[in-house]
Amino acid sequence: MAAALPNDRLGFLLSFRGELTGARIRAALGVAGLHPRSVMTLMQLASGATSQRDLAAAMEIDPSQLVAILNELEGQGLAERRRDPADRRRHIVEITETGAAALERVDTAVNAAERELFGGLTDAEQALLRSLLDRVVVDPTGHDCGAE
Repeated sequence: MAAALPNDRLGFLLSFRGELTGARIRAALGVAGLHPRSVMTLMQLASGATSQRDLAAAMEIDPSQLVAILNELEGQGLAERRRDPADRRRHIVEITETGAAALERVDTAVNAAERELFGGLTDAEQALLRSLLDRVVVDPTGHDCGAE
């Protein structure tokens, strides 16, 4: 039995294309000198101030990971935390004007990268790809998350 070629293996193909796509997107994020998690955080904050706990839940990350990201963003003047006056144990996080400007630069660069990456696909094909990728479930525990 002949071994399957890499392009015949969907997992390998997706992994390889994902690495290339990730490299292109990371290069686009470089216009603001930000890491993907930092940009994702700013994107979440662009819709308005939120509690640190709600932000961690929305990003589906451990709160301790978020603290490290927020420390970096605050150090760069891109986001700020303050105590909630109604509950001093709670932190409110929001994007700063500098953060919004950085996010705008990133958005322009990512739009250009996505046009380059997906320019060969119609709008309908891009929507289909998004829909299909939403159905690909990766569970590090090995459980079958795709089972209905």
